[in-house]
Amino acid sequence: MNDLCWNKEFAMGQVDNDEELLHELIMIFKDSSASDMAILVQAVEKGDPVEARGASHSLKGAAASLGLEAIRDVAMAIEKDCREGSLVVARENMPQLERLLAQMLEL
Repeated sequence: MNDLCWNKEFAMGQVDNDEELLHELIMIFKDSSASDMAILVQAVEKGDPVEARGASHSLKGAAASLGLEAIRDVAMAIEKDCREGSLVVARENMPQLERLLAQMLEL
């Protein structure tokens, strides 16, 4: 089941309907999101909400620019909670975020 809530129309608008450019940006996102997710996991394991906030902020922004609404929403919730010094939302939502990022690999 694909829960990405990908707004491809929005993403195409971001790249002036250049399908090739969108594909390139998706490939870049796949690489960067893997790195951001690794940082997020490590930050949560270390109990570091500042580092977790940075990784979730990066994921949120990149996902938003590509119309990946579900990833954006989960990352935004994690970022907001981390800004308050908490890792509760990150711990609760990391499995969902990992599942969404795995679905992203299918695009």
